[in-house]
Amino acid sequence: MHTAESTIELVEDMVVLLDEDGREIGTAPKNSVHGADTSLHLAFSCYVFNDRGEVLITRRALAKKTWPGVWTNSFCGHPAPAETLPDAVRRRADFELGLDLSDIDLALPLFRYRATDSSGIVENEVCPVYLAVAAGEPVPNPAEVMEFTWTEPEALRRSVLASPFAFSPWMVLQMRELETIRA
Repeated sequence: MHTAESTIELVEDMVVLLDEDGREIGTAPKNSVHGADTSLHLAFSCYVFNDRGEVLITRRALAKKTWPGVWTNSFCGHPAPAETLPDAVRRRADFELGLDLSDIDLALPLFRYRATDSSGIVENEVCPVYLAVAAGEPVPNPAEVMEFTWTEPEALRRSVLASPFAFSPWMVLQMRELETIRA
């Protein structure tokens, strides 16, 4: 018998599979779609800003399966089946960073990328990009985030474009597409 909490955990470990046109075609366990032949699936990225206009970047925990120890946007994740993207963004902000978000805005609705990390694991995602605002400081989940810093958005853009090897591949591509990086 499943409790409501264990049912939510099971659903959150599922990802939404997509066809080449971005239409939902089913679901699969998250751990089964991140390998050498990753199926196209739905994800999201979020950039969080504080009341000073700074953007939060995080360094992925060393225990992460893909891109461990790499600096990236504030957080990423996958919506559970039937979960709205804004709800998934709120859920992951709380889980990864202990943050409550406001002003969640869709910045890149059609962002899509495919990248392979040094271990051979492929990310293959339709990954809408959100900008949001948070009050307070992050309290990172150590299984997800090993470090964080707030930085000036345009300084971040210059750093990412000048030194793409130092950041996650999706963040580099997103910086190229975002006209401005402001909440």
